[in-house]
Amino acid sequence: MGTGRAAVGDWAIAACVAATLLVTGLSRQNPATSPGLFGYALLAAGGLALAARRRAPVPVLAVTGLCAVGYQAAGFDVPAVAYLFAVYAAVRAGHRTIAVVASVTMLAALPLAALASGLHDTAAALAQARGALELAWLIAAGAAGEALRQAERRADEAERTREETARRRADEERLHIARELHDSLTHQISIIKVQAEVAVHVARKRGEQVPEALLVIREAGREAARELRATLEVLRDDGKNPPHGLDHVPELVRRARTTGLDAKLTIEGHRNEVPAAVDRTAYRIVQESLTNIARHASATTASVRIDYRPHALVIRVDDDGKATSDTAPVPGVGLLGMRERVTALGGHLRAEPRSEGGFTVQAELPVDQAS
Repeated sequence: MGTGRAAVGDWAIAACVAATLLVTGLSRQNPATSPGLFGYALLAAGGLALAARRRAPVPVLAVTGLCAVGYQAAGFDVPAVAYLFAVYAAVRAGHRTIAVVASVTMLAALPLAALASGLHDTAAALAQARGALELAWLIAAGAAGEALRQAERRADEAERTREETARRRADEERLHIARELHDSLTHQISIIKVQAEVAVHVARKRGEQVPEALLVIREAGREAARELRATLEVLRDDGKNPPHGLDHVPELVRRARTTGLDAKLTIEGHRNEVPAAVDRTAYRIVQESLTNIARHASATTASVRIDYRPHALVIRVDDDGKATSDTAPVPGVGLLGMRERVTALGGHLRAEPRSEGGFTVQAELPVDQAS
C-alpha cells in the first residue's frame, strides 16, 4: 500500500512539473519563432520523466538534462525545474558524483544550446542559461538530497541497532529460561523416571502384575525427559543451525535402520514449498512415530509415506508391531504433542492400531492455511 501511494505521489509531482513547464513555455515563447510540437513535447517529457525518479534516478537525471538542453535550443526561456528535481533524487539515492558531473556538463551545455537557437548573442545566451539553471538552486537541490540521504541512513542504522539489541535480549532471556528449566525440572523428572523404572523392574523380578498406572507413569517420565531435552536444545540454540524439517526425514529413516528396523521412505506427489511450521511439524511427526515404534511396537518393519497434495501434506507412518500388555503405546507426551501441533495448524491426526495388526500414525496438514 505504501509503495502504491508513493507511485501516485510521484506521478502527481511529475504532472505538476510538466504542467508548470508547459505554461511557462507558452507564456515566454519567443514570437520570432515557433518551436512546434517537438519543443512542447520536450517540456512535457522533462516533467513526466520525474515519475520514475525513485526507480531509476540516473536515467531520469540524463533525460531531464537532455530535455532542458533541448528546449533551450528550441527557443524556450524556461527554468530547468525538472532537472533540479532529478538532481535531488540522484543525490538522495547516493549518486553524488554522477550528479556533480552531470550538473557541470549542464552548466556548460545550456549556453551553447541558447546560442544554437539563433535567437541570442553570446551575452544574452549566457544570461538565459544562467536564468534556466541558477547555481544556487542547483546547490540547494543537491544539499537537500544529501541531507535526506544521511537522515535515512541514520534511521536505518538506528533500526538495525534496535533489532540487534532486541535480539540480544531475547537470546539472554531464552538462555535464562533454559537454565531455570534445567535447574528446576530436569532433576525432578529424572527422579520420577528412575523411580518408575525401578518399580517396574522390581515388580517383574518378583513375578507380580505391573499396574497399568505404573506403566503410564514410566512412559510419561520417559517422554517428559525427552521433550524437556528437546526444548532445552531449542532454547539454547544460537540460531546458527536451522530447525529440522522435511529435508532431514531421510536421515531419520536411515537412523532407524541402524537399530535393526527395516524402515522405508516413500515420497509421492510433486514437492512444493510448504510453510515453515508445516515443515517442522512433519519432521516431528516422523521422529515421534519412529521413536515410538523402536520403543514400544516390537516391530520389524516400518514405512514412512509423505504425500504432497495440492492443498495438504499427508504424513503416514505404519509398522507391523505386535503390541503386548506392557508395551502398548499410551497417549503420552509425544502423541499429545503431535496432536497439539497438528491441531494448531488446522490439520487432523489419526493414531490407532490396525485391525490386521500394527499401528498407524497419519497426519494431514493444510499447506494453504498454516503460516
